[in-house]
Amino acid sequence: MSTSFRYTEPLPPKAATGRTAEVYRQISRDFGIDEPPTFVVLSAAPELLAATWALTRESLIAGPGGRTGKELAALGVSLANKCPFCVDAHTVLLHATGDHAVAERVAKGHEPENEEHARVLAWGKRTRVPGAAFGDGPLPFPREDAPGYLGTALAFHFINRVVSALLTEKMLPCNMQRFRAVRSIAGRTLARSVRRTAAPGESLPLLDRPDVGEVPAWAGGTAVGDAYAALLRAAMAGAGLLEAEDQVLVEQVLQGWDGEHPSHALPGVPGRSERPGARLALLAALAPYRITDEDVAAWRRPEHTDHCLVHLVAYGAFLAVDRIESAFSRDTART
Repeated sequence: MSTSFRYTEPLPPKAATGRTAEVYRQISRDFGIDEPPTFVVLSAAPELLAATWALTRESLIAGPGGRTGKELAALGVSLANKCPFCVDAHTVLLHATGDHAVAERVAKGHEPENEEHARVLAWGKRTRVPGAAFGDGPLPFPREDAPGYLGTALAFHFINRVVSALLTEKMLPCNMQRFRAVRSIAGRTLARSVRRTAAPGESLPLLDRPDVGEVPAWAGGTAVGDAYAALLRAAMAGAGLLEAEDQVLVEQVLQGWDGEHPSHALPGVPGRSERPGARLALLAALAPYRITDEDVAAWRRPEHTDHCLVHLVAYGAFLAVDRIESAFSRDTART
């Protein structure tokens, strides 16, 4: 298990107690995967682990909207964020829904043949650009399903960044998921969990309940809103790891971000010898796949535990999510 993790050494899930143990129990039951690295990597910060799981569960798994559509949305988000691990994972999960042909078309880089599926995939890709998710035309899903789709997109904008920063790209040993037979078999082993009906709200007791004012209107009173607000609170706590002037720099850069992947020169991102914490946070937001061993070493001091590193990455990742979500909230209010 340790080979999946780049900069942290999470405790084995079997050693977990309390809230963390309950998160793993729910993940096993509702996600169908024991000890998925995408969540285990957050275990040094149980409040982040619980909130990330809650947003994923309440939107993708238990939220309104069909699972195939939401998997395609998550896949589009992962493609837009250049996260190979998550692209492979959602391809396998499409197999688990029973939509094998769709899974294989997207695995080969083709558009789904079904027009509705193609529109959802394109929408997921578009969400990386703040303000582009609503565009000029109708949404590619029913309005009543918006909390499920919007929550899924935001969950994976966060998870993609954490994964790209803190995990290797290999979902399975030797990248075995690149073989069609392996993808199909892996999907079939998850089919029972993926196709079962999950009751909304079961992850909420794991959370520190947010203030009413933190719950976004686009969530429509569903459990997705409470889960999103809990992740906002947990992730933004990482700001405390930066000096005030670094916080200002990071947040100013994100305010002007237009969704583009930065050029090789990384404009706006300070050098690792100057402001290493601000650099890590900005890379986590804009291009987590460009975080290097040297970037982490330049920031990390003896007092910087795994808990600190996970929180700093989560802070940067969530600033990008918040930039995207702000446009969701504005555009929802207009429609």
